[in-house]
Amino acid sequence: MAKKNQLGNRCAFCGGPTSPGAALLPSPIDPSVCICSDCLGQIYDLFGEELGVGRKSAEKTPARKGASKSKVPTPREINDFLNQYVIGQDDAKKYLSVAVYNHYKRLNQKESDLDPEVDIEKSNIIIVGPTGTGKTLLAKTIARLLDVPFTIVDATVLTEAGYVGEDIESLLTRLLQAADYDVERAQRGIVFIDEIDKIARKGDNPSITRDVSGEGVQQGLLKLLEGSVVNVPPQGGRKHPEAKMIPVDTKDILFICGGAFDGIERKIAHRLNTHVVGYSTSAAKQKIQRDNYLQYVAPQDLKSFGLIPEIIGRLPILTHLDPLDRDALLRVLTEPKNAIIRQYVKMFAMDGVKLTFEQDALELIVDKAIEYKLGARGLRSIVESIMVEAMFNTPGTKTKELTITRDYALEQIQKAHFETDIVK
Repeated sequence: MAKKNQLGNRCAFCGGPTSPGAALLPSPIDPSVCICSDCLGQIYDLFGEELGVGRKSAEKTPARKGASKSKVPTPREINDFLNQYVIGQDDAKKYLSVAVYNHYKRLNQKESDLDPEVDIEKSNIIIVGPTGTGKTLLAKTIARLLDVPFTIVDATVLTEAGYVGEDIESLLTRLLQAADYDVERAQRGIVFIDEIDKIARKGDNPSITRDVSGEGVQQGLLKLLEGSVVNVPPQGGRKHPEAKMIPVDTKDILFICGGAFDGIERKIAHRLNTHVVGYSTSAAKQKIQRDNYLQYVAPQDLKSFGLIPEIIGRLPILTHLDPLDRDALLRVLTEPKNAIIRQYVKMFAMDGVKLTFEQDALELIVDKAIEYKLGARGLRSIVESIMVEAMFNTPGTKTKELTITRDYALEQIQKAHFETDIVK
């Protein structure tokens, strides 16, 4: 036990106490050997410099709160940042920029700005768009800009509590893991729920079996989306009931949901009283762009698809992503900071090889992605099939330059069995 300095007791390190209020801690092995509290503090700080802890490091390094304490970028600044990584989708970027700005502006309200009569609710977002158009990329990029905990959860693995599959609370478990179990920081994070369309109701007709992965999951998500204190198992699931639960308040967590909603175009066309195939004589109907019905998506279309009205009401911001045309895919391939071609150029540069792609080869890659209807996500698999031979043979050789031509790319695609009959 530490004892106040007394005459005859001296610190074995400094020989004294250096301050009047210093306490001495005797050794458990030899009680006559003591160390003073001043020396203990110095030792703690020395180890803290090595381990990243200690009094000085704690004073110098503020806790990371991401967008909670720092200035929130304006909607235009958020949009400009998204433009560096995501090609096209201007409408979706504008909606997301405004929603994210308003959400974190709401969290950063000063005490003087709080009005007990006006409670600003959060703006959860739902994004509708075909596969490979950038839903996940948009959410990741926003989380990178704001430096907040971010997690992606696949809705297809969620089931009602008590059934095989992941529980609803596993969404928050993953967010806690992304925040290093800092609850305060996790409560200002972003959760992206992918494949939200896969938990649509299977039908309006009653069934003798429970819809445990459809409407049941939607009902379970309601309390998370709206905002409530949820007891979260630290390891996920209820497999260990004796584990201590962590209470997490979801009222400040931003939920972004995304889904392809395959087939929703028919419901939109039906609502607009048009036909996917045929002619129309109405001038209003002639203005409708039949090649992109998603731009007319509305909450009632989501309800017709199978989302319950309660969950639609908790996702007030609805936006869409346009299918990527040829020019957009070509830009996706080369322009963003993390463009696919830039990644391969960097990988070859690490081996001392200068990699270049001819324009004809890039156009071939885009044409094949459109032909296979893979979207931007398919670009990576096509480029990988073209480059695998070069990535296998080039390292360790004296090759300093490598140029990918259209003929070489076409040959490698054929070898990869993407297609068996290609006419040059």
